[in-house]
Amino acid sequence: MPLILFNKPFQVLCQFSPQEGRATLADHITIPGIYPAGRLDADSEGLLLLTDDGRLQHEISHPDRKEAKTYLVQVDGVPDAASLARLQAPLDLGDFITKPCKAVRIAEPDWLWPRNPPIRARADKPTSWLAITLKEGKNRQVRRMTAAVGLPTLRLVRSAIGPFSLASHPLLPGEWCEVPAENIGKA
Repeated sequence: MPLILFNKPFQVLCQFSPQEGRATLADHITIPGIYPAGRLDADSEGLLLLTDDGRLQHEISHPDRKEAKTYLVQVDGVPDAASLARLQAPLDLGDFITKPCKAVRIAEPDWLWPRNPPIRARADKPTSWLAITLKEGKNRQVRRMTAAVGLPTLRLVRSAIGPFSLASHPLLPGEWCEVPAENIGKA
């Protein structure tokens, strides 16, 4: 029953089945019978958990038992105290209201790999980095949250899921490692 930590590269689809002209998990991981426990959009990067154990996959991704996930988010603009407070409070995104979360401004992580291709840079518009930790994960939620407070996401990297992080398990994009599954649910 392996639990695989994988650093999903930018533009890789969270599926093993082939997709014409697109990179998938199968281009990086050849272990038979494993599946992602959760997803990341193609334009998001970072930590993804995979397992061959259906019970564990359910435990990791079920809405009632979601592990805390931390995202490093480069946004267009500079957040003020009001926008950070709005991100942390329940936020109405139209089709759902987010649960409270943690959102703080951080320095650009010095360990973070350069994105290929790089994000667009505009000399007249500064960018900032945020660390957002939530226990839910609806479709494109972090991107929708930052846009709702006037800070569009330029780059999104999931850095941690529960007890596992790219800090404790430094993996470059496309790299993976196997870890003991018993730590899940203990964060």
